Amino acid sequence: MSPATPAGAAGPAAPGTPGRATGTSASGTSARDRILARVRAALSDVPAEERENPAPIDRDYLHAHVPDDPEAVAGLLAGNLADYRARVHRTTAAGLPALIARLLADRGARTVVVPPGLPDGWLAAADVTQLRDDGTLTPARLDAVDSVVTGCALAVAETGTIVLDAGPDQGRRLLTLVPDHHVCVVRVPGQVVASVPQALPRLDPHRPLTWISGPSATSDIELNRVEGVHGPRALDAVLVTD
Repeated sequence: MSPATPAGAAGPAAPGTPGRATGTSASGTSARDRILARVRAALSDVPAEERENPAPIDRDYLHAHVPDDPEAVAGLLAGNLADYRARVHRTTAAGLPALIARLLADRGARTVVVPPGLPDGWLAAADVTQLRDDGTLTPARLDAVDSVVTGCALAVAETGTIVLDAGPDQGRRLLTLVPDHHVCVVRVPGQVVASVPQALPRLDPHRPLTWISGPSATSDIELNRVEGVHGPRALDAVLVTD
């Protein structure tokens, strides 16, 4: 004999019966309708003129939490990138080709994806086969490539984040998601800002933005870190003094 259902409690729902599983109550109203009804009720005592012209929101919070000093901002960026397990390097424009060549050699890279607008001199010292992207490189083909070298749109010091916007020296988003090793060049101080509020006005929201904070990684329920889940396992961030 099955246990009796307590008075006032609902028994098992028959297949197709409206309920929580479908987001619809027995009365036929959806969860969306009920939520919107509560919002309208909460706003019922707001004066009509205030609904049409909302009161201004006070936005006097700090837009950055680091001194307005380019070297301090660059140092903070380097430290936060390293915290996210990116390998950070500092060089001048003249030393950039030799540094990129060394990073690729240390990785054992033989093939490198090149965005269409990457400056020619960046790979001048590298003994690698270059695959310049013409829009036809497929994920399968990119998966067989050792590294990718790109520039960036911006870097955010407080969050240790590099932003790509598919510019000529960065190429399609696909180029930086499939290869296992990414060398990303950041011009200092021209492409470095202290905070996200400073970064957003300089970015075009209509472009495909990729925000990178270290190599791709995730952790399971036991906090075991796994790298290379949604992108490169290794990120070399090169800060180049303008």
